[in-house]
Amino acid sequence: MKYRIYIDEVGNSDLESSDNPNHRFLSLTGVIMELGHVEQRVFPQLEALKTKFFSSHPDEPVILHRKEIVNHKQPFQSLRDPAVQKTFDAELLALLRAWDYAVVSVCIDKRNHRDVYQVWRYDPYHYCLAVLMERYFFFLNERGSRGDVMAESRGGKEDLRLKASFAKLWEDGTEYIPAEKFHAVLTSKQLKVKPKANNVAGLQLADLLAHPSRNEMLRDKGFLEEGLRPFGEKIVAILQDKYYRRGTRVFGKKFI
Repeated sequence: MKYRIYIDEVGNSDLESSDNPNHRFLSLTGVIMELGHVEQRVFPQLEALKTKFFSSHPDEPVILHRKEIVNHKQPFQSLRDPAVQKTFDAELLALLRAWDYAVVSVCIDKRNHRDVYQVWRYDPYHYCLAVLMERYFFFLNERGSRGDVMAESRGGKEDLRLKASFAKLWEDGTEYIPAEKFHAVLTSKQLKVKPKANNVAGLQLADLLAHPSRNEMLRDKGFLEEGLRPFGEKIVAILQDKYYRRGTRVFGKKFI
């Protein structure tokens, strides 16, 4: 069985913005799925949902973006009808419960790390990616399986940053996982970077889960004053059964 972890980023890795409350935190959320499951269930069921509610067509597929869905922006304007939104929410939540996947989320307080570590070894993105990849390693190793990694394209220099960070992990490993152990479970030494416009189901799923997962961690640490939106609360409830576990320990959620 071959797996893929689809990664979505919330926030930015710029340490200079750490004092801005809106940019203090960076999170990476990875959704791990077996590729046969993506092909046979996740992709066709997601496409059926989009066709039903948003008239998605193979030539011009609708791409799910959490922010546009929440704000009912085109092509999600049908959700302005409360009855349509209620039905859509129920069917989407049912799929999120039914699909077989594991979630790993890592969130970093950039301001705290900037203040604590006067000499910064890695940028915040690389630190988060290292923690994420360590957990992906354990997931694959436990199952005797292999997999690769895909992240959402941000374009230009941002994509080069993502690839450089992954390449460094491939070459050097981490403090806890040596490079050769990563080589044993990863099928590629290169990070796959794809735009959501490519209609990648895993990236769209990661987009739907990343923000609620990040906000759950911020709330648990006392950093989220306004709380979660009702729909976000429902996603967070589903996530409790989807976070990667090692035995009884939740290993798929880390605040650093």
